[in-house]
Amino acid sequence: MEDPPPPPPPPPQRLRCAVQHYEWGRRGAASIVARLADQQDPDLARADTRRARPRRRRAVGRRPPIPLQAGADDAGYVQVLSVAKALSIQAHPDKKRAEALHALRPSVYKDDNHKPEMAIAITEFRALYGFAAIQELKDVLRTVPEVEGLIGHEHAAKLMSFKEYDAGNQVKSTLQSAFANLMLASKDMVSEALSKLISRLNIESKIRTLTDKEELVLSLERQYQEDVGVLAALFFNYVKLSPGEALHIGANEPHAYLSGECIECMATSDNVVRAGLTPKYKDIQTLCSMLTYKQAFPEILQGVPVQPHVRRYSPPFDEFEVDWCLVPADEVVTISSVPGPSVFLVITGEGGLHAESLSGGKKEAKEGDVFFVPAYTEINLSTHKSMQLYRAGVNSRFFS
Repeated sequence: MEDPPPPPPPPPQRLRCAVQHYEWGRRGAASIVARLADQQDPDLARADTRRARPRRRRAVGRRPPIPLQAGADDAGYVQVLSVAKALSIQAHPDKKRAEALHALRPSVYKDDNHKPEMAIAITEFRALYGFAAIQELKDVLRTVPEVEGLIGHEHAAKLMSFKEYDAGNQVKSTLQSAFANLMLASKDMVSEALSKLISRLNIESKIRTLTDKEELVLSLERQYQEDVGVLAALFFNYVKLSPGEALHIGANEPHAYLSGECIECMATSDNVVRAGLTPKYKDIQTLCSMLTYKQAFPEILQGVPVQPHVRRYSPPFDEFEVDWCLVPADEVVTISSVPGPSVFLVITGEGGLHAESLSGGKKEAKEGDVFFVPAYTEINLSTHKSMQLYRAGVNSRFFS
């Protein structure tokens, strides 16, 4: 006797999103989060809006409340960030370290999962990520004497002796020691170094054009006075994403979002080890001990066309991938079914979302709408106005 056919998937469901308020966020009309929230609840958007995410936080993850035919044990979630002020210098532990930190300090590290991330720029987006190449670090030591006294003359001399082609444990060890000395320097030493640096840059700005990194230092110091993270920024790659470009962030890599707006997708975890540019708890020794100290500019994803009007961003993590759909007005586009559940987020435009499982065949879709779409559900989008939307789901590689 043949097995009965599987039941049809449940219909897509419209989600109501939460808005979270952070001191670093863009406010009011300047914020895409506020604009999206206004489409769902005008009273909510009048508040100080910074970050939006689906209320059903594990909608693409573990034990979702809607029956699904496939999913990942530790999948991800998606959110929109509107960033006006730098977020903390931070890193996310790998799975093994996350388990150890959770066991040691469960009140700080509240789960035992890792937290790979990906940010896709909606607007011009700025971030710090990973350590700069040795030549750039040598340029910092030559031009920013205020740093040498904090990392130690011996470490500075060793870093200056390395060549661009040098690699291996000696470079990593020296960089780790120098960075730890900087991050663990006394508050008085940091304050004095910053005061000298800011004063010098303000004077020099009148007679020459400052570099991007120097302008960044001045900006960060206005945001976080006397914070060692302002100096730490000189050690990292300064990443500038144009709309449609993406940055993926692996375990144990230092990073900080600086400004702009993005779609962010990540594994389901709240594990963050912070060390600067924040009033929150800083675990500097843990961060300094866990970093990879790789020196390379990060890979910038452009998205790969998978069909007309759709580009796919597939980071090297099983938990998630994101499709970016740009559909012109008065067009119909079919979004192929996938074996995992998805969240659809409409950023601009309006039209209809069609699926066989929907009563009446379709739902209206407009700016600010968010839909949970079960696995194996083909979606047809018909647009009245040109539409920009994102589909976030489990990475296709998980199912291959």
